[in-house]
Amino acid sequence: MKFTLSLLCFSLTFLLFAQDKDELKQEQLSLKKANGFVYHANELVDADNYVSAEKEYRKAISEQPTNVAGTYNLGNSYYEKGNYDEALFRLAQAAKNGKTKTEKHKAFHNIGNILMKNKKCKEAVEAYKDALRNDPSDDETRYNYALAKVCADKQEDQKKDKDDDKKDESKDDKKDKEDKKDDKGDDKGDDKKEDQKEGDDKKEENGKPKDDKKDEGKNDKKDEKENQGQPKQQPGQLSPQQIKNILEAMNNQEQKVQEKMNAEKQKGTPVKSEKDW
Repeated sequence: MKFTLSLLCFSLTFLLFAQDKDELKQEQLSLKKANGFVYHANELVDADNYVSAEKEYRKAISEQPTNVAGTYNLGNSYYEKGNYDEALFRLAQAAKNGKTKTEKHKAFHNIGNILMKNKKCKEAVEAYKDALRNDPSDDETRYNYALAKVCADKQEDQKKDKDDDKKDESKDDKKDKEDKKDDKGDDKGDDKKEDQKEGDDKKEENGKPKDDKKDEGKNDKKDEKENQGQPKQQPGQLSPQQIKNILEAMNNQEQKVQEKMNAEKQKGTPVKSEKDW
């Protein structure tokens, strides 16, 4: 019985060891294939053939999803082409799957570079911090971190200034609304006073018998009564008084001429009348 149990335990151990050995062998084979795809892709990148290189990197990732070299280099190829969103995604994968501090440092360093390209300085500061945690001695990372810090502080100041400007504008708008409200209130008060004044004027008119317009009407009626019975003068015609004056003037003139003619006759001198031209 003891022999049988020992034999069974040995068999299970052997099978597990054989299985682990096969899995390890398969993993090594996948790693070898993936590295082959990465190597070929790197050659294509050197030849500026990014389209074909991308395909080879994807083959490497498909063969071994945790392959850091494939995701890291694919991210860098996207960065070279200016496709920053895809580059950021692949480098984040490389940072997550990295097994060594060197792999993580390189991934976080390049993530910081992409974020700086996108003007995300605050996020870049955090990425460079992660890179320095994995390799504090890298001078290039420290330099980029300093630049990102300055950029982040500047953006923060600009944001504060912008917020302050918005607050000031909001205060000004509020003040303008209050001023307009006050103006409307004043206008209503003035209109009310004006209406009240007009009402008072009407009351005074109704309370007093004397009115300029009414007096004028009375005077006009009085003149009309005085002129009743007299003939109305038509436009362009002479009045009777004017006609009378003209006739008197003519008679006087004729009388003078007659007197002159009589005096000449007495002297015997002929009288020469003037021509009527």
